[in-house]
Amino acid sequence: QVQLVESGGGLVQAGASLRLSCAASGRTLSTYAVAWFRQAPGKEREFVSAISWSGGRTYYEDSVKVRFTISRDNAKNTVYLLMNSLKPEDTAVYYCAATRTLLEYGLETMRYDYWGQGTQVTVSS
Repeated sequence: QVQLVESGGGLVQAGASLRLSCAASGRTLSTYAVAWFRQAPGKEREFVSAISWSGGRTYYEDSVKVRFTISRDNAKNTVYLLMNSLKPEDTAVYYCAATRTLLEYGLETMRYDYWGQGTQVTVSS
């Protein structure tokens, strides 16, 4: 079992930056793909970004592609999501999720088996 804990959310103004962290315990994340999803009030959960087990491939939803950067530090068992130029429409609960796979492709549509509890990101205009 992998336990995931997100942190780094908060209330910021439009244009600001935040870095979310997803820390894992229970198992090493080094053989897991990890993704970030978000869910805004009244909306379905949506894919934001994903990173392969090696860090060699990353995926982004189109609206965040030039603003967000996903990265991982397997030595720290942590995945990060750096969010720049935040917009009010980025307001949501952000969840990290993991699945054990050595695949480098298809991570944006993959089923993820382990989920964190989420961290709130609120961007004011």
